[in-house]
Amino acid sequence: MAKGILGLKIGMTSIYVEDTLIPVTVIQAGPCTVVDKKTKDKNGYDAIALGFVELKPNKLNKPLSGVFSKKNLKPFRFVKEIRDAQGEVGDLITVDIFKDEKYVKVTGTSIGKGFQGVVKRWGFGGWPRTHGHEAERRPGSIGQRAVPGRVFKGMKMAGHMGSETVTIRNLEIVKIIPEKNLLLVKSSVPGPDKGLLLIRA
Repeated sequence: MAKGILGLKIGMTSIYVEDTLIPVTVIQAGPCTVVDKKTKDKNGYDAIALGFVELKPNKLNKPLSGVFSKKNLKPFRFVKEIRDAQGEVGDLITVDIFKDEKYVKVTGTSIGKGFQGVVKRWGFGGWPRTHGHEAERRPGSIGQRAVPGRVFKGMKMAGHMGSETVTIRNLEIVKIIPEKNLLLVKSSVPGPDKGLLLIRA
């Protein structure tokens, strides 16, 4: 069965493991509350929905406040489903679920960088910088002549960069601090500080 929890990226630091200095990302993992449960018989798949970061009731609109009050649960800022995970409505999920795991996969939304050109977005080499050349960071030609007379799909061009769902697998768990709900994983994870993360094993 799958294991999962929601968390917030706190930031990066480094810690010593024996004589080695290891870069780690600090994640506030949970605690999360199971707010809903899906079953194969009723919904076609098995899953639980986790609620993370409690909200005041006056911060919700009417439909959402009705959903949480109907289930007699506190409202949460983030709610996400985790497939094939175990739990009953009202259960508390903490970072302790990873105490026997060595690796996790982390999903987050990468930092948005807005509209970017081909040099930054795709790593194009650019044009000459000297001899009066005025197209230093432009893409250049994007097509052929009369045949095929069009631009092929998938052409690498300028456009929106970042703000995409990214999953990094096999991140090593360096340390778990249950009393502070902290999970330290080796290397970096997607997204900005205070960004929402889904951690699964």
